[in-house]
Amino acid sequence: MGAPLLLQALTAAVAAALLLGCSSAEPPPQERSALQAFLAGTPHERALGWNASVPACAWTGVRCDAANATVLELHLPGVGLIGGVPPGTLGSLQGLQVLSLRDNRLLGEIPSDLFALPRLRSLYLQGNLLTGAIPADVARLAASLEHLALSRNNLTGDVPSALNNLTRLRTLRLDQNRLSGSLPSLSGIRRLEVFNVSYNDLNGTIPTSLAGFPAESFAGNAHLCGPPLVDQPCQSSPPPPPSSEKKKKLSGAAVVAIAVGAGAAALLALVLLALCAVHRHRSGASGKEEVKTPTPPTRGLTPSSLSGEMMSGDFTSSSKDISAAAATAAGGRAAERSRLVFVGKQGPGQQQHYSFDLEDLLRASAEVLGKGSLGTSYKAVLEEGTTVVVKRLRDVAAARREFAACVEAAAGAAAEHRNLVPLRGYYYSKDEKLLVVDYLPGGSLSARLHGSRGTGRTPMDWEARMRAALCAARGVAHLHTAHSLAHGNIKSSNLLLRPDPDAAALSDYCLHQLFPPSPARAPGGSGGGYRAPELVDARRPTFRSDVYSLGVLFLELLTGKSPAHHASLEVGGDGAGAAVDLPRWVQSVVREEWTAEVFDAELVRTGGGAEEEMVALLQVAMACVSTAPDARPDAPDVVRMVEEIGGGHGRTTTEESEGTRGASEEERSRGPTP
Repeated sequence: MGAPLLLQALTAAVAAALLLGCSSAEPPPQERSALQAFLAGTPHERALGWNASVPACAWTGVRCDAANATVLELHLPGVGLIGGVPPGTLGSLQGLQVLSLRDNRLLGEIPSDLFALPRLRSLYLQGNLLTGAIPADVARLAASLEHLALSRNNLTGDVPSALNNLTRLRTLRLDQNRLSGSLPSLSGIRRLEVFNVSYNDLNGTIPTSLAGFPAESFAGNAHLCGPPLVDQPCQSSPPPPPSSEKKKKLSGAAVVAIAVGAGAAALLALVLLALCAVHRHRSGASGKEEVKTPTPPTRGLTPSSLSGEMMSGDFTSSSKDISAAAATAAGGRAAERSRLVFVGKQGPGQQQHYSFDLEDLLRASAEVLGKGSLGTSYKAVLEEGTTVVVKRLRDVAAARREFAACVEAAAGAAAEHRNLVPLRGYYYSKDEKLLVVDYLPGGSLSARLHGSRGTGRTPMDWEARMRAALCAARGVAHLHTAHSLAHGNIKSSNLLLRPDPDAAALSDYCLHQLFPPSPARAPGGSGGGYRAPELVDARRPTFRSDVYSLGVLFLELLTGKSPAHHASLEVGGDGAGAAVDLPRWVQSVVREEWTAEVFDAELVRTGGGAEEEMVALLQVAMACVSTAPDARPDAPDVVRMVEEIGGGHGRTTTEESEGTRGASEEERSRGPTP
């Protein structure tokens, strides 16, 4: 059997084992009864297929150990659970390690049963309607809990100091609740990697032990202050009010002087008014009109103003003032002016925090970040210090209503997932279409991988590449399963990096329907090496074509080679072969049993003994780039396979992929909404 067929056979065998491994045995009766009681006591909109004739380990969302002797994980995200969790049910699953009930409509307080699970490592309850305070009983999980996600609920009260006892905790997400009070130091949690309390009602100084997390972890708390919130410094105490003794000193000569000065100013004003009246009378008698200085045109975004320096292709990378372009020709076409429309929300019931308008944007200093298939991107720094990215789209064919609907849908999807770059607003006029998105200073994966490889450069190690692959897969899976949207433009230049390696985010998603249906006009142009072979019209990508592009991205991470430069890749090592794309080149190398030649030399040097994981990701990538679309895995399956490769990389710090695992096969295969 050839090497590629062997790899496919191994992948199929592993998948079959995962699907069928739970069918031969049964967990203890009390665990099965606990699961049935939980489901019976919790109304749910989606049928889960927990059939009494089927072993519990084969039920949707239930995962058991290798011997099917106990339930280890329960994943029921987004299945429409409604109401409170029945007491005495989930607390009976004494072997439970992972519980994900995210994105349902669970009500009431956090179930106290959960704090009696001795082996619970990961608890994901974000995206529900939970109320009340975070119980101090959470400290009972100190021996095991590593990931706690309670964001996007209605929790109130303080952030309990009892969290400080969770010394094994690596992820703590409490954002988008109604928590109040000051932040405890949490200095006892030395392994904390991800921390977010944004969009609550917290106040006071951020403890020094938490100041190393990014500013976005604390955003939306108007009364929090101190580093890293550089725009919200803690105020020093106000100066004492003047003493009564000083006030008395004004009662004498100072009062007289003030009165005399005021009288003199009034007299001077009367004299000036008289002189102006005389001047006007004389001007009118002589028949001469007063010459007025013309008022400069109001700065605004019009088609003519955008043709100036700010939006020209010659705009250099040095910072320039956008207002120079805006002032060139604002008059004459005011009727065509539009406005900057903000989309999406930052937190529950909160409109996103940007408050600038179109004129502020035009006054911003800007520099070109790059020119892509959609158009040109500019980094704009507004006067108050806010930094955004403005994308000037070219060749848009969509009408205003279609454009607005597309942008709103994309922004709504991104607002729910940190592996998608937030889309904040748009501008639409006859001649110009702009998008406003968040600025991520970490740059793109493409720049990180393919930047100068000279001396002094820090290579991208295996762990960083694995995390980038996982972030991309999670973002795509969320679009597919939660919103039935195809990305349509997956490539390394559209995966932007953040300081948190688990928060890399995809950009330029779901915009394909804005452009003409010509296959020569992308997004993607000729495809840049990422386009699936069956995709004739780039305006109509599918879930399967997205998975193909994702597979090419994985190959790029493994080989260090840019798919856009695939012409330099040749079959055979002597330079005499024909040029092929990246997937075919990898297939040819593996077929000749030169697998070691596939991997990036930098990766081999810094891999630290991760060869098995590299081969495993190569298997996933080859499955994704299969020429037969039906042979490619679904995006949620890709997430699962990548998570399982590295162990440490595989278990998500926020379990972002949980929302994708709850989708049915019917939903996954349905394809994007037209």
